[in-house]
Amino acid sequence: MQLSEALVQASLPIPAPAQVSSTSTRWSVGAAAGLAWLLAAAATLGWPDLHEWQSTQALATFEILLGASLLSVAVFGRRWNPPDSRLRYWGPWLVALGFLFTVWELAVAKFGWLPRPFFAPPQGIVDVYVEDWERLGTCVLHTLRLWSTGYAFGISIGAIAGMAIGWSTRAAYWLRPLLKVIGPVPANAWLPIVFFVFPTTFSGSVFLIALASGIPVTILTWSGVASVDKALYDVARTHGADNRFLIRHVAIPAALPHLFVGLFMGLYNSFAVLVVAELLGVKAGLGWYLQWSTGWAAYGNVHAALLIMALLCSGLVTLLFVVRDHLLSWQKGLVKW
Repeated sequence: MQLSEALVQASLPIPAPAQVSSTSTRWSVGAAAGLAWLLAAAATLGWPDLHEWQSTQALATFEILLGASLLSVAVFGRRWNPPDSRLRYWGPWLVALGFLFTVWELAVAKFGWLPRPFFAPPQGIVDVYVEDWERLGTCVLHTLRLWSTGYAFGISIGAIAGMAIGWSTRAAYWLRPLLKVIGPVPANAWLPIVFFVFPTTFSGSVFLIALASGIPVTILTWSGVASVDKALYDVARTHGADNRFLIRHVAIPAALPHLFVGLFMGLYNSFAVLVVAELLGVKAGLGWYLQWSTGWAAYGNVHAALLIMALLCSGLVTLLFVVRDHLLSWQKGLVKW
């Protein structure tokens, strides 16, 4: 009976695929995002500001243009925005940000539910960028110079130390106790020693950033080298490989995934220490700018600098992901038994 039913089913004509209606290609989330940003524009223009901000009209114009653009993309659907596009992926966030800007605008600029000067509205932060862009640009350049120097030193020394601990029992004997003692100590606890040991404030700041970024790189690289299957070393030695070959072609490639985890952790740690590092007497930098703005109770400037710092960190993380995907492309499709 089952065989006959299967033959009957097989003899039936295959139904044609359902036609996709034009309405299903429309991006409903994009329409909601466009309406959310138009609502933010209505909140920006619908009530008078409690304080005079110069960028209110410019902010409302941006919100209108963004909302109208999202509505246009939502209506045209697949032609401008295919289902697998990144814009559709970030659609819910665009909706949430539109409503967030609306509430933010009403709570600070229009009704004062969140009091000044502790809170700044969106146009207040835009005013900071317009009026103080030169000082902010100088601070960004100084911060990037300080951070890149400290981070480069930290990850280089951390990778070498981690390789040594994972490869050599003698190095592990001397370095592991130091790592266990130094690792848990927060960066600000080193400030008295840094003031005494380092000749310049820049070198002391570089040390703090290098320490914060190097510790996780050391630990994760050590873990990666130590977790390499010993059979890989044995197979390579049977083909005449020496220790230098084993380190370059077996240990390092196997430890790269762990190393990149340490690089990500070190990146976040270095930005967390950046403000403390720029307290050592530097005259420019985002950390210095935060302290200077706080001293003048210019909390809108503080929020503007924090936003720049967050964008810098997220941009560097994205760049590091690109580098990781390029260097570890050989792992794609790898099957582990």
